[in-house]
Amino acid sequence: MIRVLVVEDSATMRHALRAALATDPELQVVGEAFDGGQAVELVGRLRPDVVTMDMMLPTMSGLVATEHIMAEFPTPILVVSSADRQELFSTYNALAAGAVDVLEKPRGDDSDTGWARRLCSTVRLVSRIRVITHPRARLDGRRRGTPEPAVQAPTAPPQLSTDERIKVVALGASTGGPGALTELLRALPAGFAPPVLCVQHIAASEPFAVAFSDWLAGQTGRNVSYAVDGQSIRTLNGRILLAPPDRHLLVREGHLRLSEGPPRHSCRPSVDVLFESVAAEYGTGAAGCLLTGMGRDGALGLLQMRARGGHTFAQDEATCVVYGMPREAALLGAAGMIMPPSRIAGRLGELSSQVGVRR
Repeated sequence: MIRVLVVEDSATMRHALRAALATDPELQVVGEAFDGGQAVELVGRLRPDVVTMDMMLPTMSGLVATEHIMAEFPTPILVVSSADRQELFSTYNALAAGAVDVLEKPRGDDSDTGWARRLCSTVRLVSRIRVITHPRARLDGRRRGTPEPAVQAPTAPPQLSTDERIKVVALGASTGGPGALTELLRALPAGFAPPVLCVQHIAASEPFAVAFSDWLAGQTGRNVSYAVDGQSIRTLNGRILLAPPDRHLLVREGHLRLSEGPPRHSCRPSVDVLFESVAAEYGTGAAGCLLTGMGRDGALGLLQMRARGGHTFAQDEATCVVYGMPREAALLGAAGMIMPPSRIAGRLGELSSQVGVRR
């Protein structure tokens, strides 16, 4: 039995959540909270397997409640939110704070068909995620003298690269990705020139996904936008380009291309599609980074990048919300270096400005 705490201030929505969860015999609602402070207290007392979290709550917001829960009682949190712009930004902040997925609330139209089934399947999926303590709590622990987790060593001895700087960076992330991407992009040096192409899996409706570029730009202070088919990569220096919702992003003959091709690993956009195209197009002039996420998308593509002489990185287990995709890359020997996102950013800075560096 999967024990669920429902956090929602609307009595009508709490009833809808209870009714939907009751359709699955594996799910049990063990408590309800209508306020963020009450949610934190109940998580500590009931220790549920999953929390469904509204963002707009009285007294203590869903975002602040998420931060407290992930710092004090790490628990898989599914944000159940509306597509209102203010709430969307709070949702992405919650994902960066450790919440693991998001589901849009019912809209009251035809799109609600199957919503209860989607809620139950997402709760079951989220319950299997082994979450980590919120990074803020780790920092507080280090101030108190708790040793910092050791960084995993590289998977293979570094080898001398060619003498050309990287021309493009490809990033892939899934569960936990908003926080990891924010950390990496913030840590890139000022004036970082190579364009950064990014696939972030967002298992939510298009309004949630479309707002992600604006949120990420605000978090990082960088030029972030969704990729447009046909853009010349030479014109994109210093920019962050995201794969649009439900489109593969790839490079071909120096231009960005968007594709409605079949999903890979049940994903569209797929990290593998991006990595494979970058490997073929840029070889030693590319860097690939596979960040936190569930599944294996991106591991084989990262291996192809390394086989073509590219510089390849995977996020370390200690900082991943879900050590799935990076673990698959490590097992394949696809990752030349395994480290936290901020250290990956430092190495990318070196690769963009130095010659004869090691990978």
